[in-house]
Amino acid sequence: MTDAKTLTIATWNVNSIRAREERVLEWLARVQPDVLCLQELKIEEKDFPFDEVTERGYTAHVHAQRTYNGVAILSRESATDVAPGMGDGVEDPAARLISARIRGIRVLCGYFPNGQQVGSDKYFYKLEWMHRLVSYLRATATANDDIVLCGDFNVAPDDKDVARPEEWGQSVLCHAEARAALERIAEWGLVDVVRQHHPDGGVYSWWDYRMLAFPKGNGLRIDHIFATRSLAERCVSARVDREARKGKKPSDHAPVLATFAT
Repeated sequence: MTDAKTLTIATWNVNSIRAREERVLEWLARVQPDVLCLQELKIEEKDFPFDEVTERGYTAHVHAQRTYNGVAILSRESATDVAPGMGDGVEDPAARLISARIRGIRVLCGYFPNGQQVGSDKYFYKLEWMHRLVSYLRATATANDDIVLCGDFNVAPDDKDVARPEEWGQSVLCHAEARAALERIAEWGLVDVVRQHHPDGGVYSWWDYRMLAFPKGNGLRIDHIFATRSLAERCVSARVDREARKGKKPSDHAPVLATFAT
């Protein structure tokens, strides 16, 4: 648990909260971050374990849909200005973004589209969604605000974030167009705080379930915590909790945590 002088924000793609509920609840009780952003809930809001989360000392704000996608922000402190989606008038049924203000910091939890295959309709949707996110940031904030954007971005920013670049280089997770789209988001005024603390790379947050990727170390860093410079300068630590990827029936993602001096 952190104290009033720090704020720890974590992000975790749980790949179904129904399948991973006990894991998430145990992790909350043990690690006690101030904020936990969740992605890929895969349930309707009415099926979210609100009572169980409350018993662990958190309030949950959820933007969900049946079967697919879904995001949530869990906070130990009260959250204000909670808003689902981008509110940009684009007809998009996917529940991929939720934001809230916690202790003066605006937290955005995002589940970026995967893209499936380079050149496909889903890939172009991914690039367009990221473009929309830049427009959303420009319309609703400035780079001088205290903002954290975190979640499963489905992009490894650099080959340093990929254990086997030759294997993944042309995939939707590493393609030059996807990386350029992520760079445009960062250029709005955001800093990759994990990169800040681990400049040499070799830190991964996702391992495919197939081909024994986790024990073989075939990972990618596609889950991120980005912060505006005012906050990034106060980021005292950032890490991936690899232990949460171990054991029976884990998510294919591990939690990413960053602690900020407040």
